[in-house]
Amino acid sequence: MSPKVAFVLKGYPRLSETFIAQEIEELEKRGLDIVLVSLRWPTDVEAHPVHRRIKAPIHYLPEYLWREPARVWRAWRAVRRLPGYAAARRLWLRDLRRDVTLNRVRRFGQALVLSHEVAPSVGHLHAHFLHTPASVTRYAARIADLPWSCSAHAKDIWTTPSWEKSEKLADCRWAVTCTGVNRDHLAALAPFGRVSLVYHGVDPEYFAPSVEREPSRDGSDPRQPVTILSVGRTVPKKGYDDLIDALAALHPELHWRFVHIGGGFLLKRLRRQAERVGLGGRVSWLGSQSQDAVLDKYRQADLFALACRVDKNGDRDGIPNVLLEALSQSLAVVTTQVSAIPELVIDRENGILVPPRDPSALAAALANLIVNPALRARLGRAGRDRVCTMFHKDRGIADLAKKFGIGG
Repeated sequence: MSPKVAFVLKGYPRLSETFIAQEIEELEKRGLDIVLVSLRWPTDVEAHPVHRRIKAPIHYLPEYLWREPARVWRAWRAVRRLPGYAAARRLWLRDLRRDVTLNRVRRFGQALVLSHEVAPSVGHLHAHFLHTPASVTRYAARIADLPWSCSAHAKDIWTTPSWEKSEKLADCRWAVTCTGVNRDHLAALAPFGRVSLVYHGVDPEYFAPSVEREPSRDGSDPRQPVTILSVGRTVPKKGYDDLIDALAALHPELHWRFVHIGGGFLLKRLRRQAERVGLGGRVSWLGSQSQDAVLDKYRQADLFALACRVDKNGDRDGIPNVLLEALSQSLAVVTTQVSAIPELVIDRENGILVPPRDPSALAAALANLIVNPALRARLGRAGRDRVCTMFHKDRGIADLAKKFGIGG
């Protein structure tokens, strides 16, 4: 029988991390005994249905050490005489000399609490994300003398220093990541065979199209505008300012509307940009939505757009899960040639790819799809076929289940 596993997450639940919740649910169905450990309290008002189906209990660590000093003190008193404490402290001090930040101090404090409060039945720690969660997990695993593993995703890979990635990958039992680009990058920093590729997938039953999509709108009728949908946080790497500029460049006689779903700190600035370029009446900003609401919008849309790019700090997407979801609905997509997106979207075969930070090329691709419903239909059908074969959730979950010792 496999041991209970503590999944260490930066925050839980989060609307933007449906892929993690789906993974947890599927592993539970296969018999993995899980407890969730969150470094932060949730900030989203709503939760997805999948969060309500997960049975694992949730344990919240002190989000800020100064708010719960007695809890941290009790943990330190309890674990300081454990055999692994001195080694963990030396490891942390070495990291602190290279990263002199309050965040690094907080990570060790949270690790003290995790190693003290983790149930005796927990025999393995697993971090989601290679940055902060993996640091807390690594220190706690050293204190408690437990094996640990990690799932690496996007920002955590590309904004973490190479020295830190190398040392964490050398220390963990195994690591998985969700794109071939990520795998190749991390494998070059890790012991041979330590890092595996496990694609995120979609549930084709939940994401089954409600009806066979037969596009007819072509942008010629103001009473039937083409609906362009985008789902994503308004952060720099999503390129929403480029997308707004592309929409503003479309021919004025084309009839369309743009719908955005997602939160993010750039939302107010993007609203002002849309107003400034004269798109205020054509754009709907819906904010964060439940998964069911998002699925409904996929089914109402005519095409999907996402203008990903590499941020100044190196942050970038892997394969955005919203692209998988859009393609699962036979929705034609326009996106950029960034990171691992071409592992999913093959230009002119199941979507259209354009260079990043190129609003003119993005506008041309959008215009082509707006006026060509037959092309949208062909790309959408090919997109769903690719998702259902290459990115079915069961493929990745089976690989993970084996790593956790519960078979396929």
